[in-house]
Amino acid sequence: MLAKEIGKHLSCPRQSVTGWMVSIWLRAHNRNLEASAVQLAGVQPNDTVLEVGHGPGLGLQCAAKLLTGPKGHIIGVDYSEYMHQMTRKQLKNLVVSGKLTLHLCDVVAMPLADHTVDKVFHCNSYYYWPDLKKAATEIHRVMKPGGLMVTTLYGFHVAKVASNVLPGENWRPEKYMAALSDSSFTNIRMEDKKHGDKPFQAIYANA
Repeated sequence: MLAKEIGKHLSCPRQSVTGWMVSIWLRAHNRNLEASAVQLAGVQPNDTVLEVGHGPGLGLQCAAKLLTGPKGHIIGVDYSEYMHQMTRKQLKNLVVSGKLTLHLCDVVAMPLADHTVDKVFHCNSYYYWPDLKKAATEIHRVMKPGGLMVTTLYGFHVAKVASNVLPGENWRPEKYMAALSDSSFTNIRMEDKKHGDKPFQAIYANA
């Protein structure tokens, strides 16, 4: 029962004691994954970059530091109002400056124009998307042709907790990679990586 409740908050943290605890856990657990995803995406100074499921904003901060050009812009989307408001408050200066735009929305209905994003990254997010193909199709829609998408995950940890915490079988990397393929992504691959001495996996795809 507790594991299922935690799983719900991991999917969409809400303002509560459990939601607050999940936000603290996300900061600790995802910090290296977020930094690695930004690095592997090869963010350039004038890119338009999108993070799907930005959580407490760690990846947005990492990417913003690299977007030093006059056209550099970072967009964050999350369907947790708690995470949206928390990040808006914590990254207020980036929002006010126009460097960062935040949207409270579902991944399958992002208020972004077609073919406007150079790079996309997300960490520990796709497991919670009910329809992987719809989500992947929407991500592909907003990306410029040839743009790069990167997702990072601790594969061993995800497999270990999946039956208790994660819904269905969408957590399996092969499921997501198949959805990417069905949504017109190309060059789809998964690679083993390390951050320091901690192994993780990265999934890549080009629009």
